[in-house]
Amino acid sequence: MNIDGATRLYAIVGDPVAQVRSPSVYTERFASAGINAVMIPAQVQTEGFTATMQGLMALGNLDGLLVTSPHKNAALALTQRVSARAQSVGAVNALRRERDGSWTGDMFDGVGFMSAALSLGPVHGARALLFGCGGAGAAIAVELAAHGARSIALIDPDISRAEQLGVSLGQHFPGCATVASRDHGRYDIVINASVVGMNDSEDLPGDPGPLDSKSIVGDVVLRPSERPTALIRKALSAGARTVTGQHMHAGQADAIMGFFHGPNVGTAASHT
Repeated sequence: MNIDGATRLYAIVGDPVAQVRSPSVYTERFASAGINAVMIPAQVQTEGFTATMQGLMALGNLDGLLVTSPHKNAALALTQRVSARAQSVGAVNALRRERDGSWTGDMFDGVGFMSAALSLGPVHGARALLFGCGGAGAAIAVELAAHGARSIALIDPDISRAEQLGVSLGQHFPGCATVASRDHGRYDIVINASVVGMNDSEDLPGDPGPLDSKSIVGDVVLRPSERPTALIRKALSAGARTVTGQHMHAGQADAIMGFFHGPNVGTAASHT
């Protein structure tokens, strides 16, 4: 693409950011949609986060931000408006500048999973098992509850974090039962939203219970399709339907492009 003085800027902020793929993914999507814009990585440390972000957001040609670890919770305070799901999660991962210069925030970490899961089977009335209750896990839990999941077992090494997420879900979605433990029964939906699986040597995030052709199994970890995570391998061997990190990323990117530029903008390249 040709970068000139009219090129609009977007940034992804995090610490670290060397590993993120978003700059190339979204810059390609902007070009495919005929939008004169680029996305750049911005390493922002926790110390001085607010001041750095305020300076960045003061740029007159900056139209949007993506936020990754460890700043999703802190970024919530930088917005004038947030979506209901962002309020439920207590974090944002995308911010959009409005025409009046104010900022709107939303949370899309759970949207990609839900988009792919709904294409595989029903979520309403399902029993779900979720490993990892951090930002991504909380966002997925909110989407599950919002789409009518009957119950969610929340598993995290930090039991208090799982319990806090359960309390928050209970306040916003009283029809969905939550518990910070698991039983020995079968779950309809199993999701790994933890970091387990990033390396070839890592094992399962926990016991997923019995899996079969009716199961939906998701894993947020981005891995090459020829080297899936241990959880996805186990699910495939059981004949379960799977949602990989690639599926989630593509669905989330479609939704974020719509958030930045309106529905159906930039979706043609969504699964490249």
